Amino acid sequence: MEDPRDGHDEGGRFYNPYEHLSPDFPIHNLYRLPTSPEFLFQEESLKRHRSVGENITYYTGCGYLGGSISGGAKGVVDGVRSFEHGDTAKLRVTRLLNATGSTGRRVGNRLGIIGLLYAGFEGAVVYVRDEDDMINSMLAGLGTGLLYKAASGPRAAALAGAIGGLAVGVAVGAKQVLKRYVPI
Repeated sequence: MEDPRDGHDEGGRFYNPYEHLSPDFPIHNLYRLPTSPEFLFQEESLKRHRSVGENITYYTGCGYLGGSISGGAKGVVDGVRSFEHGDTAKLRVTRLLNATGSTGRRVGNRLGIIGLLYAGFEGAVVYVRDEDDMINSMLAGLGTGLLYKAASGPRAAALAGAIGGLAVGVAVGAKQVLKRYVPI
């Protein structure tokens, strides 16, 4: 067994908070920090993914944030296009802010709802199938598209469901290809 003061051990790395304070003052009080995640219960370490609640929070938040940013960018373009000759600077700024806020909010809300639906469907499919694979994600995308466009009629809902399932399939497939062939 190695000396714990030399900083090398198989179970973790050592941290000395005082090592840079004074070189002539030896400190041997080292703290052992784990290098792997810690879990309170052993069952938590066996799970390979986030819970349904975490997924709902994550997908809804990412959808809303991404939609707000992209919608805000589109709103900037629309606001600049709405400028008229002879507008004052104050009126131009007002048009720009109104277009940015309304478009960003609208797109953010739509993508947030899509994220919420997707996370709910994915959690339900994982619960029903009791497996964690690519098919769950594709079924969740299909269900999200179907439900999101259900009010537009059966044809639009079927098309949106097909687009959702294919889009998620392509995204998950691309992720698998990147994991396999791109060293990170």
